[in-house]
Amino acid sequence: MTRRAWLDCVVGWVATAARHACAALIISALCITMARAAYPERPITFIVPFAAGGPTDIIARILATALSQSLGQNVIIDNRGGAAGNIGMGIAARATPDGYTFLLTSTAIAVNPALFKNLPYDPFKDFVPVTELVNAPNVVFVRGDSDIKVLGDLIAEAKAAPDKLNYASPGAGTKSHLTGELLKLRAGINMVHVPFRGGGPAVQAVLSQTTQIGSVALAPVEPLVKDGQLRALAVTGSERWFSLPDIPTMIEQGFPGFVSDTFNALFAPAGTPPDIVAFMARESRAAMQRPEVRDAARKADYEIVAGTPEQLSARRQRDRRGEGSGDGNRYQAGIGLT
Repeated sequence: MTRRAWLDCVVGWVATAARHACAALIISALCITMARAAYPERPITFIVPFAAGGPTDIIARILATALSQSLGQNVIIDNRGGAAGNIGMGIAARATPDGYTFLLTSTAIAVNPALFKNLPYDPFKDFVPVTELVNAPNVVFVRGDSDIKVLGDLIAEAKAAPDKLNYASPGAGTKSHLTGELLKLRAGINMVHVPFRGGGPAVQAVLSQTTQIGSVALAPVEPLVKDGQLRALAVTGSERWFSLPDIPTMIEQGFPGFVSDTFNALFAPAGTPPDIVAFMARESRAAMQRPEVRDAARKADYEIVAGTPEQLSARRQRDRRGEGSGDGNRYQAGIGLT
């Protein structure tokens, strides 16, 4: 073979190899795109770190129903209550980050690090923000037939008998627990805290007279207030809530700046592909903004937020620092956990 023929042969081989390599890259890219476009190919699980029937569970089921319709796949609710949400959040932190497991939790993810020394997760390293879904105030309440008619009665009774009253919350370290402790601090009273495994059980504790008082997010309380089984003494928003306009705020009852609200939000385990996180953020926000979903959320006593991942990240940082509570870090100082 002549030198020229040999060179022509090499050039031809290189050209052929290059074409094949280019084709392989194109096919590979198409395969990846098609794989992502097919997401989700199987059911998605939302880990809810609180008991069924509580406020976070209610929102999880509203969102799961809407997403099941729009994504064409079932969205399964996995309730893992206990330890103020820490058990479920620890399970979610260890989930495979493949886009098929998410954490739907409350403000607990922001405040728990300031209240517990040994957490089975790192809220900032183990989770990626997806979207803040809804927001609602907390409420202080008693049974409908209680002798405590207004917040002033509760304060007077607690001062007259410091060891008599106890109050239920969805768990130690929850925003509702901190609301009760902040009330004790600001009013100069004592009540014994009785933690439960979620908002639903805390409400049942008051109904069954296991505790005299409750402090939970508004959602599971509102229908029972309207039918007379429970009596709301105060809401902890900056203004009266749309569904209970006759119930005064803590601010109106002599506690300036007493604002304590609870968010529900969606997070993904760290390492979840960014395109899937972005996809779920878009789909979840779109789902929450549908008229029927908005109506369902308001019936459950929530206002829709449907924020961006960046907004949720900023909100989580604010709650971690104690901002937006009206008393900042006095939440933690009031229960000796600074």
